[in-house]
Amino acid sequence: MTSTGTAAQRARPHAGPAWAVLALVCAGQFMVILDSSIVNVALPSIHGDLGFTPTGLAWVVNGYLLTFGGFMLLGGRAADLFGPRRTLVAGLLLFSASSLAAGLATAPGVLVAARVAQGVGAAMMAPATLAVINTGFTEPNARAKAFGAWSASGGVGGLAGALAGGAITTGLSWRWVFLMNVPIGAVLIVVALMSLYGTRGGRRESLDLTGALTGTAGLAALIYGVMRSADHAWSSMPVVGPVVAGLLLLVTFTVVEARFATRPMMPLRLFRIRGVAVGSGMLLLFGGIAIAMWYFTSLFLQNVLGFSALQAGLGQTPAAVTFLVIARWAAALLPRTGVRPLLVAGSGCFLAGFGWLAQAGADSGYVTGVLGPTLLIAVGIGLTFPTLMAATTAEVPQGDAGIIGGLAQTAGQVGSSVGLAVLATAAGATATTEAGGSSPAALAAGYDLVFLLAAGLGLAIAVVSLLLPRHRRG
Repeated sequence: MTSTGTAAQRARPHAGPAWAVLALVCAGQFMVILDSSIVNVALPSIHGDLGFTPTGLAWVVNGYLLTFGGFMLLGGRAADLFGPRRTLVAGLLLFSASSLAAGLATAPGVLVAARVAQGVGAAMMAPATLAVINTGFTEPNARAKAFGAWSASGGVGGLAGALAGGAITTGLSWRWVFLMNVPIGAVLIVVALMSLYGTRGGRRESLDLTGALTGTAGLAALIYGVMRSADHAWSSMPVVGPVVAGLLLLVTFTVVEARFATRPMMPLRLFRIRGVAVGSGMLLLFGGIAIAMWYFTSLFLQNVLGFSALQAGLGQTPAAVTFLVIARWAAALLPRTGVRPLLVAGSGCFLAGFGWLAQAGADSGYVTGVLGPTLLIAVGIGLTFPTLMAATTAEVPQGDAGIIGGLAQTAGQVGSSVGLAVLATAAGATATTEAGGSSPAALAAGYDLVFLLAAGLGLAIAVVSLLLPRHRRG
């Protein structure tokens, strides 16, 4: 590349217009989150067509979530070493190809393998989109608005998954849940090639293979063990074995990165940046809050109030819309207020909203029992999520934007996985102590405990946010 071309890139960080770049990263994040949830409604049809066992069917979902969470750090470092455009395009290619394989699958093993490959593609796409924002939107107001739009697109993806899965499965076929990704992915690949510069992340380094293997295997084993807790006791070997192995691998990863790696995959010096260390911890907590809001509220609507899956999705739509609006508004406020006031305000919404929701029972109405508190919680999520992402990734060198993007999203993913397992265990234990453990009233008692625990996580975020600098901007 000529010196003239290099100077042009410094003046304009992306080849295409800013709106096209923002649309690209939002669409990529939308696809990643959409495929985390859209399959759920299609599972009965998949079970009937391909002859899955009940245990095997769960891996249509878990296979994706396992590799998505386990490979995100590696995907983030790839974005730094090979450039966000190359990593994003490679992720889109893998994601689209594996979606095609999933849509055409004729055997259970083929579908699960395709879902595993989809998760790897998503783990490349997600941190690359954040790296594009960090390196391509350098002006504080523009970056904050980009984070708001990116956060909102994930919310749209989650909502669309709940609503579109049933519509597509009923109107067409479960196969189109996967096949629709192929043309969308092709369009995004073209947009990425046209709108992003094809440069490396700024350094010509080789990948830290030891760190990549121990870090990726450790995260995957930890998430796998937590997932197994859905079917086995926490003290059983199917849970304890993978969790302990994962933790040992992550300790090994930390030692390797700190003492032996000449070019570490996860440079531990980055944790000296207070926003990285504190923000990652708060994203772990936030993962549990998100699960309590979207997953357990949906279960409450279906198992306690008697809603269908589609009705539950529609019942959560007002909260999802509220989140989208507030996330964009919070992004506009962030450069002026800094992160701490927004996090404290969001935590206040969590305390009030989950405290209110915890009062709901089998005889509660939808409007006063669920709609009111979930709108308040959605305001908290809208204030908190884009602020946490901005706080975690701010002040990070451009050459490390990808790995920090991967770290931020890994923290949220691990928080969601652990939160789901712990909260589900708490809900189940509470329900079984009630008379008629599967009755709506007993289930409501379990879910109410979940909502109280989520309120506690919101309080913890408020306390931890005090560790951030008082005047920190996004």
